[in-house]
Amino acid sequence: MIKFDNITKSYRSGKVKIKALDDVSLAIKQGEFVLLNGPSGSGKTTFLNITGCLTRITSGRIWLADREISHFPDHFLSAIRREKFGFIFQQFNLISGYTTWENVSIPLLPMGVSDKMRKKRAMNLLEELNLETRADFYANELSGGEQQRAAVARALINDPEIILADEPLSNIDSENAKTVIAVLEKLKTKGKTIIISFHDSQPLITKLIDRTVYFDSGRIS
Repeated sequence: MIKFDNITKSYRSGKVKIKALDDVSLAIKQGEFVLLNGPSGSGKTTFLNITGCLTRITSGRIWLADREISHFPDHFLSAIRREKFGFIFQQFNLISGYTTWENVSIPLLPMGVSDKMRKKRAMNLLEELNLETRADFYANELSGGEQQRAAVARALINDPEIILADEPLSNIDSENAKTVIAVLEKLKTKGKTIIISFHDSQPLITKLIDRTVYFDSGRIS
């Protein structure tokens, strides 16, 4: 489903050139559950952002479902993000002036889905994640764990083919972590492609993993 061919991502910090990713090649099959493992700063988050068309590569080529998307213009990449991907960000990225259900349903706005249907779909996901009682709370009124579960629900609201998750169990207690993992397990049985990153071992998801890819200093080791 996704193929990366010798991709590199470089940044400049003053006069210093930093390679966040260095000549990475990888192919991920449809329906595969892939764990990205490695220390902080090893390139996992950059790789996820590139996969989800949030960050452009410096060099190399990327294919998504047999289409090379390496140099697609921004408006095409935006459409791909909306239609194909669900993102679970490490920093939640909820909007404080919106309620929980409104935050969860935001990805549906560009698709023209009615308010009634947006709320219905959001409530179904919030119930699945034991968060329905917080539906009308504003994002800044939620605990860190509640915000993370709301971020998970938002990532799934458009029924994406590919779920990208950056440390999705951070700030969640063990019981709520099990709830999130149960949702991921259900998505796996539906044939969704899931790419998830952790900097340490996560025994709770071991049974779901099809393959582990190790990152070290921007390279696959």
